[in-house]
Formats: sequence, structure tokens, C-alpha cells
Amino acid sequence: MIQPALVEIVRNGFVEGHHYGSAVALAADGSLAYAVGDVAGQVLPRSCNKPLQAVGMLRAGLELDGELLALGCASHSGEPFHVEGVRRILAGAGLAENDLQTPPDYPLDDDARETVIRDGGHREPVLMNCSGKHAAMLATCAANGWDTATYRDPAHPLQQQIAATFADLTGEAVEVVAVDGCGAPLLSTSLSGLARAFARLATATEGPERRVAEAIRQHPEYVSGTTRDELALLRALPGAIGKAGAESCYVVALPDGRAFALKHDDGGARARPVTMAALLAQVGLVEEAVQRTGEVPVLGAGRPVGELRAVLPASSASAG
Repeated sequence: MIQPALVEIVRNGFVEGHHYGSAVALAADGSLAYAVGDVAGQVLPRSCNKPLQAVGMLRAGLELDGELLALGCASHSGEPFHVEGVRRILAGAGLAENDLQTPPDYPLDDDARETVIRDGGHREPVLMNCSGKHAAMLATCAANGWDTATYRDPAHPLQQQIAATFADLTGEAVEVVAVDGCGAPLLSTSLSGLARAFARLATATEGPERRVAEAIRQHPEYVSGTTRDELALLRALPGAIGKAGAESCYVVALPDGRAFALKHDDGGARARPVTMAALLAQVGLVEEAVQRTGEVPVLGAGRPVGELRAVLPASSASAG
């Protein structure tokens, strides 16, 4: 299925390319408010799944809250406070860094990565952006007496609990179980299912869903990093929760239950905040601070000579 253009790449007034994809907005009552492209077919939401996985871990007995629970939902930048938090999760469960099965990596954040290299450091599992999720998975295993060596196996009790929770929250059966970039199981859903799940978290008044939502609201810098566009958007939308993922996936939900999810087919991460800001504008969220998070310049000689410009088409009645 050929998806519609969502973003134009404009250089010196000339449209030199496009980002194509799908996007959905759900109303507070869960009904379809806006949709373009395929919002009912299965996608792999990548790290957008992490808050839902965290709910599954809490349902299985994980005891984390606050910034450490937010870190369990994170694709963190590898800043010092992130790394310290991962170590705290592991130490609290009686585990060590060598229990992590994340692939060794450098921090995502440019300054943090340069500091590690300048100080003679190297790629480490704890620096990888998914290490908070993996540390939380290990802590869940420790709380239940489950084997920690096989925690990434889809047949492991941990992953079975997460999959059951994921299907419950999205309201859809999991059709595809893949392997994510960090090595953990990656579960499929539709963009509509993803938005529906985040709406459940955002409106929850108690239980694991509420705990995850509050952790994200109170500690959004732990979910991404201090220089990230996701942090800027959550700070511009008090009470909102959200998560970005690889391959240009993004999901945001408001405390009244409105929810938004998108994916660009080319995986272009630069288009992700542009489309989300435009999607929020579709439902009247046009505040300057919100829309500023969707401003992405096109550079020439290091100076802005154009922009990525959202071109969301009219909602398709057949998209849902």
C-alpha cells in the first residue's frame, strides 16, 4: 500500500523530496478523529512499545516507581544520570551490569558520547539506549525467581506476561513477534491499537497503567534525554505522555484520552516531530510551544535555507 506524503522537504523554496507514512488521532471517547494511510494494519512500533512493556512488568511484580520506572520505559540518551539510574535498578535487584544483554553501544547524546570517548571509554551494554528497559526486565525476573540468563526469549515467563499485557492494552492480538534492535522481543500492533493503549495509560486513575503514566509525566527527561524533541513536546503539553521509536514511530496521549500515533515508511526520524506537531494541530493544539517542537530546518552551509513542512492530507474515511 502506497502511503500519502506527510512531510515535504523544502530547500530554497523548492520541494526536493517527501516523507510518506500513516497517522491517526483518536478522540477522547476512543473514536477515530483523524486518519491517513494505513492505521489498521500491523506495524512494529519499536521503542514506542516500552511503556506498555513496563505495565506488563509491573503486573508481574516489578517494584519500581518515579525516575527509575521512567527509565524502564526509556530510549535514553546515555547521559550520566541515565547510566547511574540503570545501575541503581540493577543493584536494587542484586544484579550486575554483566547481566544486561543489550548490545554494547555508545550514548545516543553527542556530548555524552564524546565525553566517553575522550575519557578513554568504549561501547558498553549499560550505555545502550535500551539498557533501562533491560534492567527493569531483569529486576522483574529477580522479583519472581525467574531465570535471568534467558529473559529475552519470547517463551520466557517475563515475555509471555508482557505479550499478554500488550494485547490487553492495544485491544488487538499480537500478529508478529520480531527481534528488536536491543535483542528483546518486539510485538506488533496497528497505529490505532498503539494510540488506544497509550490513551488507556493516560487516563488511568490507578494500577500499573497509572504508575507508568505518572513516571513519564514527572520524569520525562529520563524517558529520552535533556536535548531531545520528545522532552520538549511533553513539557509543552502538561499531563501528556509519549514515546518515540525507531523507524520514525511516535505516539502521544493526553490526559483527557485523546491519542495520536504515526509512522513514516522511510524511517526518517527527522520527519517524526514535524508530523506529530501537525497532527496535534489537527485537533486544535496550536500553541507556539507545541508547534515549535515540529520545526526542523533544512541546512545549506550550516545555515537554514528551508524546512521540513507538514502536508497532512484530509482524513480518509476508509483509513480506519
